[in-house]
Amino acid sequence: MEFSKDIEDFLAKLMSWYEDNHEGFRDQYDAAVKYAEKCPVDPDDPVYCDWQNKDIEFLYQFFSDWYEWQENGSGVDNGLTYIEKFSWINYGGHKPGMDFMNKGPGRELIADFTHLQGLQMDSPDSKKTIDRWVEQLGAKRMDDYKIKNWKNFNEFFIREIKEDRRPVDAKEDPTVVVAPADCVINMIVDDLGELTQIPVKNVTMNVNQLLDRSKYAGHFIGGTAVSCILMPDSYHWYHTPVAGEVVEARSNIGGMYYGIRNFPQLLDKGDVGYGYDYNDFLDFRRGYVIIKTLYVNADGGPDGEGYVAQVPVGLNSIASVNFLEKFTGELPVPVEKGERVGNFMYGGSLNILLFEKGRFPAVQLLQGQRIGLLEDPEKTPKRFPRSPRTQLRTPPPNGR
Repeated sequence: MEFSKDIEDFLAKLMSWYEDNHEGFRDQYDAAVKYAEKCPVDPDDPVYCDWQNKDIEFLYQFFSDWYEWQENGSGVDNGLTYIEKFSWINYGGHKPGMDFMNKGPGRELIADFTHLQGLQMDSPDSKKTIDRWVEQLGAKRMDDYKIKNWKNFNEFFIREIKEDRRPVDAKEDPTVVVAPADCVINMIVDDLGELTQIPVKNVTMNVNQLLDRSKYAGHFIGGTAVSCILMPDSYHWYHTPVAGEVVEARSNIGGMYYGIRNFPQLLDKGDVGYGYDYNDFLDFRRGYVIIKTLYVNADGGPDGEGYVAQVPVGLNSIASVNFLEKFTGELPVPVEKGERVGNFMYGGSLNILLFEKGRFPAVQLLQGQRIGLLEDPEKTPKRFPRSPRTQLRTPPPNGR
């Protein structure tokens, strides 16, 4: 497809497609708003947006405001405001809303806007956005990073951590798994299904599809999946959770940009990611690395070799999953625990870790290790937008 050169070009395309019903775009959008759910948050909530029966002028103004906000917004949140506002159009997973997000001309238009956002964040003009984010993060959190004269916002977004700020725990102990990123972590599945979508704790995941039919997918049947969700204002490099050698890697799977049936539920402050239907992510832009690692027994002796998979998923406003050159060439290649694999540009994202059956039964911590932060009450609702004050109903299992 041919991308728009600027926001004016994009908005003109939007109106033209609607007027001409380009490939059914008018029918697609009208159906999405006709069947849109009532927005479940209070009207005074910053992420409130009622899509019910909204005309094309509303969508035109929405994209215009979103583009303006991203460049000139107040910087008082973590970058998710408009992503959440947009997510209400397909809230509950009704078919017309989902189709608008990820099929045909609707998906093409969203891909075009996402590409435009990327250009916006690559522009030298985006440097002013950096100042707002630095102010929001505060001196204490920014002290973790190497300060540079970033040329644009995307350079700032993938800012590098200081060498001593993320020491890798038990680097020489192959039994210890470390977090792949600065993230909110949660167990999501502990008995992965094989080829059909088998519900487990209200979660469905097809490992074979998630790994795009990799020859290694079968190793994780019956195993465990762990979600590691990165907030937009976090450190956005991801690292290896174990040592070994990368035997397979891909960074270009999928093509969906938006279309999570209940995006706020994914960000639920109380239990991020738990019970969420990760089948949503099978078509999102993602990659994976398969790491062959050494297992040891209780006495520290060898207990064979096995595999751990790491699946970086680019969610809303993410157009690519970026791997370092090391993982895009000839494989296998050795990796140390905690080694950098790649990064995400602007937007929300997550890593899904997959383990073989019986190898990762629980998240386990030692006394004295960090389990979280005492947040500023003023900033908590901004970093974790869906706090307990907002109770969202469970969407119907099959949409409309």
